[in-house]
Amino acid sequence: MVNTGKTPISVMTLLAILAISLVVNLPGLAITPMLGNLSKVFPHTTQIEEQLLTVLPNLLIIPFVLLSGKLSLSRHKIGIVVTGLLIFTGCSVWYLFANSMLQLIIISCLLGCGAGLLIPLASGLISDTFTGKYRVRMMGVKSGISNSSLVAATYLIGWLSGANWHVPFAVYLICLIPLVMTLWLRKIPDSDLYPAPASAASDKTDVAQPGHPDTHDGFYPGRLWSLIGVYFFITFATITISYYCPFLVEKKGWSTTLTGTVTALFFLFILIPGYSLPFFLRHLKGNTFFFCGVIMTIGMGLFAFVPVAWVMCVGASLAGLGYGICQPLIYDKASRAVTSESKATLSLAFVLAANYISIAVTPFIIDFFRNILHASKVTTFAFIVCFVLLVGYTVITLILKKKFIFNIDNTYY
Repeated sequence: MVNTGKTPISVMTLLAILAISLVVNLPGLAITPMLGNLSKVFPHTTQIEEQLLTVLPNLLIIPFVLLSGKLSLSRHKIGIVVTGLLIFTGCSVWYLFANSMLQLIIISCLLGCGAGLLIPLASGLISDTFTGKYRVRMMGVKSGISNSSLVAATYLIGWLSGANWHVPFAVYLICLIPLVMTLWLRKIPDSDLYPAPASAASDKTDVAQPGHPDTHDGFYPGRLWSLIGVYFFITFATITISYYCPFLVEKKGWSTTLTGTVTALFFLFILIPGYSLPFFLRHLKGNTFFFCGVIMTIGMGLFAFVPVAWVMCVGASLAGLGYGICQPLIYDKASRAVTSESKATLSLAFVLAANYISIAVTPFIIDFFRNILHASKVTTFAFIVCFVLLVGYTVITLILKKKFIFNIDNTYY
């Protein structure tokens, strides 16, 4: 049996919960290595149509993440997971028989809908079954698994893309693993899966009680909005590497393989803390968010002011590490931003939606700054903007390190 801080669960139940994370990051992002091949398979395809394969799934994830969070208030959490995985499985099989770009776009949209139903519950089921330091540790493992599957899938798709163009889509069939393992999800105790609506979260720090003016409808709105804002910002400030590194490499006349290396290092260092989060928390303690802000700032500064190939690799690694430490902590804090444990998954849904919105609007934010500052000729402009904003963010993490949003006390380690 696995110690959860609540009712112990079996190893198979734990694996079933974690298996959901294998698929949540795959829609859109996983197939980017084969977009070039699709333009050869469908020569009359426009660049916009190719981009829709990655953009639309991420856009459709947002409303379905919120829908899943709302539906989680019912007594059908396992049913939502099964539905999401069935949609995912159906799309995975359909990909193997698709014969037009329109079909691929439709399938990708449906895949985003299925993933949107799964994303809040991948974290929500951990929040339901674990508490305290056990939950923090599992949030880290969950983050590590989801990012590991993305890195592995991206590599496999790139490797398989030289074969029949349908073959790379087979990586999505990994969804069969969590689908089969949903049988063990039913072993989660009902008292954990569906807590009484009035029950207060048991491990909050510096909390007010239900009915306090700072609470509303089972939430601490101030805490929730601060989490949404921080997650939106750090995603924006780091995902810039994926968006703008290719343009910087092109301007410098370097090999396009550098883009792949930099991006791979970024995602690799995001996943590393997931498996070693307790180590970082024990050593950094109350300075965890400040440390992450510092290394993300340094990483972005290297891109902005020292755009040399090996230096950019170091910068991507630092930015990824800082983001990777913060990500599971934000998930855990979302579970603490409620007065009723039954609202934890909905709280996570709001925070997770901020992540996908940030990914979708990052280019528009950068273009806004570029236009008002008339900096169209500055190659490293996006990285300079993020560096400056990260400097301000890091100062804030130091000033507010005792507040809920940045506070790391001994319940985390």
